[in-house]
Amino acid sequence: MAKKRSKLKIIPLGGLGEIGKNMTVMEYENDIIVIDCGLSFPDEDMLGVDLVIPDMTYLEDNFDRIRGIVITHGHEDHIGAVPFALQKFDVPVYGSKFTLALIEHKLEEHKIKNADLRCVVAGDTVELGCFKVEFIKVSHSIAGALAVAVTTPVGVVIHTGDFKVDYTPIDNEPIDIARFAYYGSRGVLALMMDSTNAEFPGSTPSEMELGKTFEKVFDVAPGRVIVASFASNVYRIQQIADVAIRHGRVLCFQGRSMVMIMRIAMELGYLKIPEESIVEVEKLKSWADNEVCVFTTGSQGESMSGLFRMAYANHKLNIGKGDTVVISASAIPGNEKAVGKVINQLFQRGANVVYDRLADVHVSGHARREELKLMMRVVNPRFFIPVHGEARHLHHHALLASSLGIPEENIFVMETGSVLELSKRGGKLTGTVQNGNVLVDGAGVGDIGAAVLKERRLLSQEGMFAIVIAIKKATGELAAEPEIISKGFVFTKDSEDLLEAARAVAREQALMFASCDRTEWGNIRNIIRSGIKGCLYSRTKRTPLIMPIFLEVD
Repeated sequence: MAKKRSKLKIIPLGGLGEIGKNMTVMEYENDIIVIDCGLSFPDEDMLGVDLVIPDMTYLEDNFDRIRGIVITHGHEDHIGAVPFALQKFDVPVYGSKFTLALIEHKLEEHKIKNADLRCVVAGDTVELGCFKVEFIKVSHSIAGALAVAVTTPVGVVIHTGDFKVDYTPIDNEPIDIARFAYYGSRGVLALMMDSTNAEFPGSTPSEMELGKTFEKVFDVAPGRVIVASFASNVYRIQQIADVAIRHGRVLCFQGRSMVMIMRIAMELGYLKIPEESIVEVEKLKSWADNEVCVFTTGSQGESMSGLFRMAYANHKLNIGKGDTVVISASAIPGNEKAVGKVINQLFQRGANVVYDRLADVHVSGHARREELKLMMRVVNPRFFIPVHGEARHLHHHALLASSLGIPEENIFVMETGSVLELSKRGGKLTGTVQNGNVLVDGAGVGDIGAAVLKERRLLSQEGMFAIVIAIKKATGELAAEPEIISKGFVFTKDSEDLLEAARAVAREQALMFASCDRTEWGNIRNIIRSGIKGCLYSRTKRTPLIMPIFLEVD
């Protein structure tokens, strides 16, 4: 009897049908590797939640088979969950020098020591169980971005990570198309490719093309220039810093992540700025406004960011008339209103604001359709798996692959948790593993569920109505008039009639305590809650979170 052939399993635990939370499992027999380990930021309805990370239950159940975590680059949606993963399983983490420096900072914040971080460069190959992983240079909006070519027992799988084809990158180290072509000429089983910009025609402009815009901004700016950008885009920071220094300006860095990443990038040589050009905020008064350039966080309208606080006069560097603000980023989907609010506030403060609708102050780090076509043609995979994107991005990417001749049955548009099995003969989706969101709220990881979020939404929308009822232990009779606490529902001083009606309901129904056995008191609590709910809704058409509180007194 012929031996049953094992198959390669590809299991995305995040990053499909969403932007962020990227994490992919590759599994063959007794070996597992993980590609990326990212987070996403909470939706508007996830009230009070700080971060969202992938559900790693499948990896926890198979931790003894994990041979390593491979990181493509250092953006939060690819490294943000690494500390949470290393708290669960102790495995080596592979990444570029800059990527590991950012991870190391995160581990320090989480007080995780002795992590096994292994630095790689483009061209390196590491063996992880039955997998052989080669790292390939790609261009992206962060230093040290790498794709991976994974040689498995059934064939080569290429995962591009986030990338674009930039022929004139700031670091003068373009994407290694030749290495992708090398694998393509020898046969690639599957290509997993970044889908973020699959909707957009043409090619993503080079980072170098922004230089002309920045020159114009500094040529005409009468006072300070404040630049809000993603802190991790050290190439953008380098380009603007060079222009600012040529215009005789000193540089000031504001915002926790901006300062942290700037220091790391300078230490590692990714950011080259003369120390004498960097000035602390307290010393800026020694320079005229037209001799100052400030870099800050807040390009997404974050309420605690440097730019937000400057716009609302809550910072040492409050923005006003004569200042020029450059928002060198596009709004991430969902952040448009927050960004628009900050822009409007900046104009009201008298600043001149330059943003992506007015000038070329931002280019994406993700490939558009022509670059995606190039990669598909060069790699020439048998199977295609679009990754990193919402449903519409994955769908458009699949259609693009089909237009280039990849058979529809060889294109797999997967969902988080899906299990794809590949062999030399074919591939098919075979099921799912446990997956989903784990919510991080303060020090709590995973202890916030649907019930808590529902209560938080109710509190935020309708408020809370608490009624305190004191009951005599011996007789079950009321010991005092019910007291009411209203938060976010009605203002008590203006609503005496409503509150008295609620008290009347509570008094009437609380009479049951005296005539019932103590074993039935729990049911009475529910009856009182229901009665008050009906009373309040009939008068206000609102349903606050109702909390009957019972005190037993002597």
